[in-house]
Amino acid sequence: MTPGAPRTDTMPPDDGPALFGPGSEFHVLFDDPRWALALVRATVLEAAHPQVGAALLDNSTFVTHPWRRLRNTFFSLRRMFSPDPAVREREAARLNRLHARMSGADGRGRAYDAMDRATRAWVVATLFESAATMCRLSGQPLDQETMERMYAEYRAFLALLDGDADGIPADVHAFWPYFDRVVAHELENTEAARVILYRLFDHLPAPALFDGAPTLWAAGRAVAGPLLGAVTVASLPEPYRRRAGLPETPGAEALMRSAYLAAGLARFLPPGLLNAESVIRLLSLDAGGEDPRVRAVAALGGHLKRASALLRLLNPLDDAPVPGSAPATDAVEARRSAGDFFRQVLDQTGDGHLDWPDLAAMARELATRLDLDEPQETRLYDAFAAWWRELQAALDTDGDGRVSADEYAAAVPSLAGPALIRVAEVLFDATDRDGSGSIDADEYRALFRTAFHRDLDVTEGAYGRSAFVGEFLSFMSARRTGTPYDPLLADA
Repeated sequence: MTPGAPRTDTMPPDDGPALFGPGSEFHVLFDDPRWALALVRATVLEAAHPQVGAALLDNSTFVTHPWRRLRNTFFSLRRMFSPDPAVREREAARLNRLHARMSGADGRGRAYDAMDRATRAWVVATLFESAATMCRLSGQPLDQETMERMYAEYRAFLALLDGDADGIPADVHAFWPYFDRVVAHELENTEAARVILYRLFDHLPAPALFDGAPTLWAAGRAVAGPLLGAVTVASLPEPYRRRAGLPETPGAEALMRSAYLAAGLARFLPPGLLNAESVIRLLSLDAGGEDPRVRAVAALGGHLKRASALLRLLNPLDDAPVPGSAPATDAVEARRSAGDFFRQVLDQTGDGHLDWPDLAAMARELATRLDLDEPQETRLYDAFAAWWRELQAALDTDGDGRVSADEYAAAVPSLAGPALIRVAEVLFDATDRDGSGSIDADEYRALFRTAFHRDLDVTEGAYGRSAFVGEFLSFMSARRTGTPYDPLLADA
C-alpha cells in the first residue's frame, strides 16, 4: 500500500464519529490549554528514543528557534487533522519528503533514519499517550469510549504517513503494553532529552513580540523555566525517570498535578478567550514589523519595557546581550557582526558549527512557509546544497566537513555567490505565480504575509527579479538587520 492511503480498518463506520475535522476528539482538544504541557511532555518522550533524539540533534532547530518549531508543529498537526482529505494528503507527503532527507548516525555510531516505521510510530504514540495522560493528570480522565475514538484518530494519522497503521497496536487495550515496553527497554537519557529539560527551558529565547523587554523576559524565564522543567520531569513515566536517572525534586509531583489541574480549569473560560492559533500568531509577530496587529499590542510593549527598566533598577541582571539577540537599534541598515550573523542565521541547529543540516533547515523553513510543491521544493533544496558545497570549499580549512564560527569569522566571505543567487531565484519563481517574470505589489505582499506573517508597505508596480534577488542577498551577505527576512531565518 502506498504512503498517504489510509487502511480501511482505521476508518469509522458510516454512521460513526468523524476521525478528522469538527466532531473528532483531536478537534475538541485542539485549543485545550493543557496541550501546552502535553506537547512538551510528548517531545521529551520522542527525544528519549535514540533514533528520534539523534535526528533532533543533527537536524532540528528546536534549540535555536523553539517558537518557530512550535508554530510549525502546531500548523502541521492542524493540517494533518483537517477535514479536507486533500489537505491531509498534501501535508503527509510534505512530511515524508522532509523526513526522507534525515538520516545519519548518533554519537555512538548507531544509524538513524527518520523514515524508520517503528520510530515514526513511536512519535505518534507519544502524542496519543500524552493527550490521554494530560486528561488524567488534570482530574478529567477520558472514558473508555472517548479514548478509543481518539486512539482511532491517531492510528489514522499514522496511516496517512506510512500507508498503514501497523506500527502501533490495533486497539487501545494492546497499546498500553506496547507503550510500557518501549519506555522500559528502548528509551534512553539521550542528549536531546537533556537539552530540552535542562538547557532549553533555562535559556528559552524570547518570542519576536517580546524582544523589546529582554530583562523582564529573562527574569520571568529564571522562575518559570525550572518550574516547567520540574513539572515535565514529574509527569514522565516512572520507569523512564528511574532508568534515565532523572532527579526527584521535592514537591514536584504536587506542583505537576497543580499545573495540569489549573490548565484543565482554564477550559471553562468563556469560549474563544483561549485560541491556540491566535496565541501562536501573536507570539510570532515581529515587534518591529508593519503588521497592523503589532499596533494592537504596542501599548502593552511600552508597559513591558517600563516594567523591564524598573526590574533592572530593583534587581540588576547581567547587561550582556542575550545570546542570539541583535543589538537594539533604530537603523534599518544596521549591520550584524560576523559572529552574530553566524549564530543568528547560519547556525540554525545551534551546535556551534555550520554544516549541511543548517542549510537544509533554512530550505525546509522556506519550503514550509511558502507551501512549495515537490518540484519547487526539490529545486530549493538543490540550490541550498550547491551553496553548501561553495561554502565548504571556501571556508572548511581544517577539512572536518563543517565550518566553525572561527573559520567563518576569519574569512568573512561574501556569500553572494552563484549558488545563493540560485536560491533567491527559486524563491522569486515561487512568488511569481503567473510566470510573468516580475512580481506585482500584491504578489510581493502576499509572499511576506504568507511566509513571514508580515504586512509590507510597498509601492504599486512591478518588483523585478533583480530587485527581489538583491533584497535576499542583502540579508544573506551584507548581514543587515531589519530586512524583511529577519522574522524567517533569524528570529526564534
